[in-house]
Amino acid sequence: MRCPYCGSLDTQVKDSRPTEDSAAIRRRRSCPSCGARFTTFERIQLRDLTVVKKNGQRKTFERDKLARSIITACRKRPVEGDQIERVVNSIQRRLESMGESNIPSNIIGEMVMEALQGLDKVAYVRFASVYKNFREAKDFESFVETLANPGAPTQDV
Repeated sequence: MRCPYCGSLDTQVKDSRPTEDSAAIRRRRSCPSCGARFTTFERIQLRDLTVVKKNGQRKTFERDKLARSIITACRKRPVEGDQIERVVNSIQRRLESMGESNIPSNIIGEMVMEALQGLDKVAYVRFASVYKNFREAKDFESFVETLANPGAPTQDV
């Protein structure tokens, strides 16, 4: 593992332990060259995933990009970092266990919407506003109305 501070390839593992949900191994490392300490995480990856965008463009699945979008939706909300980490782990496991390497972006978006709906309603609406491309205040109003009246018919924005 390359040291992020000095670039040395000779780093040493000082401590290894599983994360709380046992989905990854947390390793404390040190660099004998510069003395810096840093943490790495080792996760299981079942298969390489490719995200197929609406326009047909293909991109490598980025776990960090998924996490950033959820963190952005949850900003200034009473949602803990470990809750977000569990959501990201869950979505990634579900995607990998689908058996497909090419995943349409809308499936990922729907999984995030489903997770946020159970986690925090405000974060859910924030994410939906970007995912569903709300353009006017009435788009928010109709979406929030469907939250208040779950049995009411929905309309795509």
